[in-house]
Amino acid sequence: MKNKFLYTLFFFAAIVLALYACRHEILNPNSGSGNTGGGIPPATSSCSPDTAYFVNDIMPIIASNCTMSGCHDVASHADGVVLTNYTNVFRYVKPGNAGDSKLYKVLIKTGNERMPPPPSPALTSAQIALIQKWINQGAYNNNCIGRCDTAIFTFSGAVKPIMDGKCTGCHNPSNLGGNIDLSTYTAVRTVALNGKLYGSVAQQPGYSPMPKNGIKLSDCEIKQIQKWITAGSLNN
Repeated sequence: MKNKFLYTLFFFAAIVLALYACRHEILNPNSGSGNTGGGIPPATSSCSPDTAYFVNDIMPIIASNCTMSGCHDVASHADGVVLTNYTNVFRYVKPGNAGDSKLYKVLIKTGNERMPPPPSPALTSAQIALIQKWINQGAYNNNCIGRCDTAIFTFSGAVKPIMDGKCTGCHNPSNLGGNIDLSTYTAVRTVALNGKLYGSVAQQPGYSPMPKNGIKLSDCEIKQIQKWITAGSLNN
């Protein structure tokens, strides 16, 4: 009788533990609202200056600096790592703890151990800080609208930030994707004048869609580039 009672007690204890484990699995940031799958989540109504957004901030940095051919795109999958969408990127982060996240740790290494590896340029301190912030805030698959303003279309105020954040990782003197450099005003102006810049970012027929392996620029960003080109592609 005693053994039967102990067996029953153990059985119910196992059920309670299983339910408890499931409860914590549901609360995992990778399974909660906004973090399922690798697709693009709906944008929130507005962007908060205090929040790092995966779609707007993080994926463009990774796509521009990590998913080019020979690195962490689907075809190359260097070291077995693919970083082309949220689901794959999330595998290398610990939400709330950037210091213990593989993605962050390889960015702050030095020499040949850092990513992107030399001779590719290292991420800027601002880009690394943004990724750190995103992870520490929970590494959500979040998206927002409202940061872009089509009334701003100067090179310094609009075009260069877009190039730096979403293009130059693949298009710089050390990594001339498509034999195109987008790291300087002169280089950007060249592809602006021959039509390749707008044709690619607008993903028009006959042009290679850009950013490659990344999310298409927003309509506002494309409009900013178009207006800058129409105004004369000035170094303003």
